[in-house]
Amino acid sequence: MVPSRYQYASRTLQAHSKAARAQDDFARRCEALRARLGEDDFLHNRGLGNEIGFFTFCYDASLELRAREFFAQLEAESANGALPCNLIVRNLYDTFLGLLEKKRILAAVPKQEARRGSDHLLKRLRSIATPEALAAELAYEPHQPGDVLLLTGVGEIYPFLRVHTLLDNMHVAFGDIPVVVAYPGRFNGQSFSLFNMLDDGNYYRAFDIS
Repeated sequence: MVPSRYQYASRTLQAHSKAARAQDDFARRCEALRARLGEDDFLHNRGLGNEIGFFTFCYDASLELRAREFFAQLEAESANGALPCNLIVRNLYDTFLGLLEKKRILAAVPKQEARRGSDHLLKRLRSIATPEALAAELAYEPHQPGDVLLLTGVGEIYPFLRVHTLLDNMHVAFGDIPVVVAYPGRFNGQSFSLFNMLDDGNYYRAFDIS
């Protein structure tokens, strides 16, 4: 059935309205995150009721390029002293590739996929780039007062890694500094929804920055 002009116009208006809401929400969250990065309590994990300082910065996946620009801007502001924190940005997909390179298997991945298939390769890579191994790749010492770890690339590394499994393995190594997960989807305080459509697992120990 061919949609009428009215139906087409209505759908177009709804799409524009949805995009506008996503952009407004993104702008509000950007302001909230920048404000948090300047708060002494945030930088020292205070006021969390004995919980660890793990946070989510959620945004619509259609705004990925804007998000990357924003994170780069925050990193530059941190480096030049415009923000009173040391923002450390780590892309999870780059971390994943770095781990495969360290294991000396990255170059063989295309051939393995051609020979054994995508399903076999996915299973193999998950057994190597485990949440524990990736958490160890992200770890560094010593942590300094004012350090904030910002994790990006959550959408890029899927389906090799589910973010809740990574966070479960970061509690010990990063319990003393704030960790912010840039998440292209939703987090309702109990579960993740990647791209606002994929069930990405349950998690209860993070606070959404909104």
